[in-house]
Amino acid sequence: MIDKLEEVERRFERLTADLSNPDILADSAKLQKVSKERAGLEKLVEAFRAYRKVLDDLKEVEAWLDSGDADEKAYAREALPGLKQQRDEMEQELKILLLPKDPNDEKNVILEIRAGAGGDEAGLFAEEVMQMYLRYAAKKGWSAEIVDMSPGGAGGVKDATVTLSGPGVYSHMKYESGVHRVQRVPATEAQGRIHTSTITVSVMPEAEDVDIQINPADIEMQVMRSTGSGGQSVNTTDSAVRLIHHPSGIVVKCQQEKSQTKNRAQAMRMLRAKLYEIEQERIRNERDSMRRGQVGTGDRSEKIRTYNFPQDRLTDHRIGLTVHNLPAIMAGGVEDVITACRTYYQAEALKQQTGGGPGAAARA
Repeated sequence: MIDKLEEVERRFERLTADLSNPDILADSAKLQKVSKERAGLEKLVEAFRAYRKVLDDLKEVEAWLDSGDADEKAYAREALPGLKQQRDEMEQELKILLLPKDPNDEKNVILEIRAGAGGDEAGLFAEEVMQMYLRYAAKKGWSAEIVDMSPGGAGGVKDATVTLSGPGVYSHMKYESGVHRVQRVPATEAQGRIHTSTITVSVMPEAEDVDIQINPADIEMQVMRSTGSGGQSVNTTDSAVRLIHHPSGIVVKCQQEKSQTKNRAQAMRMLRAKLYEIEQERIRNERDSMRRGQVGTGDRSEKIRTYNFPQDRLTDHRIGLTVHNLPAIMAGGVEDVITACRTYYQAEALKQQTGGGPGAAARA
């Protein structure tokens, strides 16, 4: 591990020197590439340097135990346990930082939320979960935009599409995909019975032009008047856009902007993301069919989480996590749950890398 870390440190130092190279400073594309790679290594290099200092301190203290005077030996006996614990914790952190990076982690996200079983109650919960993620995005300082939304019959939503943009959005949100179940007494329930409803959440990394090449001849564009609540352009101009990608059969729609051009641009972003997700899924299935038998694969047909309101409890079934205070979670305080999922899958990936058994390395 030390050899690999030293190699990374040398690469980091070369990149740092490149930032002062006039040739690179004069080329914006190269400068952006060097800056991005250096930023990606910075945390690992800083952790390695701190770890190396602890190793040096530990070596010095151990030497005092053998040949120091009485005061030095007393200090060494007191300091040694803490230094060893610090070393072990840093080693664990470095192992996680050395795990292969998901190439999508820094991408922005297209988030789709759909009402499932449960009728109007599912639609109401779908809107609540959408608002939960919007509040969470605001807490993280991300940009969020609702690009399409179909209202439900009782004030909720049938489906909604949201874009989330910011540093490392996909790395935080990727474990949210799946079936979310809610258990509570609906407002319309006269007998006070608890109902169970479901919604589905889909998190897709936003594809760039270099990721997916789309033949314009394969796309049919339809325009129509916007529907639902909105400004003066609603029901008066053909600003809403529907794109049909004939080879895949994918249909996307965007009507949030007043401009047809802007709606088409948003729809293209959604289409690229959907095609990219299909391609990524195909690659994942080909690479490792064993994933089907693993716990917490994240398949969208899998119930991943339950929100039980009578018991004020959220349970993530993949990682065995139970937390309380649902009002705070629905207000956007879902960070602890998301962090717990990331930590779990990192640990699984570490087990696989060190020969600890089949984990979820590909999802880390």
